[in-house]
Amino acid sequence: MFATIIGLRWSDLDAQGHVNNALVADYLQEARAEFFRAGPCSDLLDSGVVVVGHQIRYDAPISYSDDGVRVSLWISQLGGARFKVAYDLHQGDTRVATARTVLCPFDFDAGSPVRLSQADREWLGSHRAETEPLRELDAPELGEAGTVTPCPIRWSDLDSYGHVNNVKVFDYLMQARITATTAWDPAMTRSGAGESSLTWLIARQDVDYVNQIPHRIRPYAVRTAPVALGRSSITLAGEVFDPDDGTLFARGRTILVAATGADEVPTKTDLPETLRATLTARLVTAR
Repeated sequence: MFATIIGLRWSDLDAQGHVNNALVADYLQEARAEFFRAGPCSDLLDSGVVVVGHQIRYDAPISYSDDGVRVSLWISQLGGARFKVAYDLHQGDTRVATARTVLCPFDFDAGSPVRLSQADREWLGSHRAETEPLRELDAPELGEAGTVTPCPIRWSDLDSYGHVNNVKVFDYLMQARITATTAWDPAMTRSGAGESSLTWLIARQDVDYVNQIPHRIRPYAVRTAPVALGRSSITLAGEVFDPDDGTLFARGRTILVAATGADEVPTKTDLPETLRATLTARLVTAR
């Protein structure tokens, strides 16, 4: 097992005073890069390795601290051309997140995956450990359903490979999610942005990466829709795509939990019936 401390920045905090959910994916990336640089897999960062998918379960809020967040990681699955990294994130004695990332070595010149070298396989295999999988979050393809919002790309969103960094997709899904849900019902207005008696917590977020996102000035788009309702939770699907030709870049699933007590410890609460009716009318289910 490999472990490292990821330092926090004051700018990592959101309107609720905790580290924003999207930043957790950034912490995973930083820990993963340190792990690669510590052995022969360092070359993967230079030649090319892409994220195929993320699963992140948010176990507790992360508060600002000079002590940072401790990330432990190991290899939970190892194949010929892809592998899975598992993580536990702790702040002090509290586990704050559990995550999995599927990665694949990639030749950007050829535009295709490549097999792991023997040295990479041996290094990754030396960090292998059996791991309980996270529950899969299923969601139907949205088709023409859902609310479409613009998704502008910033030059600073690009990584060393010249494409949008995988972490930024969490930002795009979040921005579209907040814009869409607030328009659906005022009860979904987020803290600091309007009047709402509810606090919305992210319990889980998964992202699958389908195609690389190149930079351009004209915005792409995100389609957002509810796909499941629980007693106090909403599962939303989001799709990042090119509105010009329909190219799909990424799919996301997010579980939102309604809570009260924004200034104290939030307590899970039932969805208001008026909100439930609004979301039910927009619900997208498997065809």
